[in-house]
Amino acid sequence: MSNVHELNFLKEKIQELKDQGVYRKLPVLDSPTGPEVILNGKRVINLSSNNYLGFANHERLRKAAIKAVEEYGAGSGAVRTIIGNMKIHEDLEKILSEFKREEAVFVYQSGFNCNAGTIQAITEEGDIIISDELNHASIIDGSRLSKADRAIYKHSDMDSLEKVLKESRKKYKNILVITDGVFSMDGDIAKLPEIVELAEKYDAMTYVDDAHGSGVLGESGRGTVDHFKLHNRVDFSIGTLSKAIGSVGGYVAGSQTMYEWLSHRARPALFSTSLPPAAVGASIEAIKMLMESTEYTDKLWDNAKYFKEKMSQSGFDIGNSQTPITPVIIGEEGKTMEFSRKLLENGVFVSGIVFPTVPKNTGRVRCMVTAAHSKEQLDIAVEVFNKVGREMGLI
Repeated sequence: MSNVHELNFLKEKIQELKDQGVYRKLPVLDSPTGPEVILNGKRVINLSSNNYLGFANHERLRKAAIKAVEEYGAGSGAVRTIIGNMKIHEDLEKILSEFKREEAVFVYQSGFNCNAGTIQAITEEGDIIISDELNHASIIDGSRLSKADRAIYKHSDMDSLEKVLKESRKKYKNILVITDGVFSMDGDIAKLPEIVELAEKYDAMTYVDDAHGSGVLGESGRGTVDHFKLHNRVDFSIGTLSKAIGSVGGYVAGSQTMYEWLSHRARPALFSTSLPPAAVGASIEAIKMLMESTEYTDKLWDNAKYFKEKMSQSGFDIGNSQTPITPVIIGEEGKTMEFSRKLLENGVFVSGIVFPTVPKNTGRVRCMVTAAHSKEQLDIAVEVFNKVGREMGLI
């Protein structure tokens, strides 16, 4: 028998990962996600989840998910364009459009799907996509699926963006400027007012991926567009239901025209079964909770500020984050992964993030503080950081 089935070329690549010290096994969570979890059989403080508001295991979301299953079943059974568009999906889009203060919202199965589906549907040959160099992988992949040309501008550099816009305007029919709202590795916020000004100056559309702004920035978590009061000036505002909202799914908020076109051309919606009722019911409940009160986002920001101050006082390099995302920058890849392993041994789970997710020698552990953490848990986490940091000579 041929040895092609041995996949030796992949075995070699896996060995390279081991040699570089970045090979890992998937951690196994044996409890709901929350401020403390049971990971690989051990109770630890969790600083790695995108569950910003503590909604993923919130009683109201659990009850809403169960109720949705009882009413609509476990799955939708089809794509939305055939018979998988349940009333509960329509209800979610309606409440999201109210929440986002936009005309319409089109829901996808995930944030990644949202970028993969929307970008290729709204651009074509003869257009150009202009993208921030630090944009999320799903934007990069979504842009690759488009027949439009692509250009990159330097991260949050408005001179660089204007230069590309100026060069592109005469050559292309439509221009789409894409940026993350919050950049997930450093926690900095896009210069959205300046981006919108430039886009309008050069007759370009704007597209903001607000995965880490959803439920975090703006009034009660309405996102980056709301944070900067740019309603009706951003053409495509992407949000996620998979992080702060505590469920799963993605969506794009914008005009009714956008909605009508995507319902005909967004490939993940046309060729993939729609979201299960449980996820939709939980998402609706989460949006209701945010529309009722700012208490969840207030607590999130209070905790984030508290943690950042303590980490900064300890002498760690926490970068220039403007959001609850708090990177602790270590540098070398192997050392970063070792730091993460030692934190876990001491009862704090913070995932190490290294190249190719971030540039070489900028490895970091990325701390995700949530509204559900107590000050006591954050104090314990900082103590563990200090202990391991001193042992490894980092502080």
